[in-house]
Amino acid sequence: MPANSKYLTKSPWQKFAKLSAGIIGGYFIDALLHMNIALLIPKHHEVLVTTIVTFYIVWCALLIIPYLFKNGWKVWGLYGLSILLLLVSYYFNNQNNPFI
Repeated sequence: MPANSKYLTKSPWQKFAKLSAGIIGGYFIDALLHMNIALLIPKHHEVLVTTIVTFYIVWCALLIIPYLFKNGWKVWGLYGLSILLLLVSYYFNNQNNPFI
């Protein structure tokens, strides 16, 4: 059954914002999330091997989330804030760990 056209996004800029937020923003959030997890766990080498599998699962979820919003730029704002928080968290966690 085809989708009802009144529920589809008509603006090409909104389509681009949602797609780019899902691919690029989701990738950065996922990478920073797994880097933070690796810093918090003492045996981070074993965690990095396991995150190869979970990386793609989380990224798929982060690819779908932008399509639940009406405005793609709000998703970019939410993803940008998440990236900033995870980046700051990684920076401060990495400063306290002299072995990495």
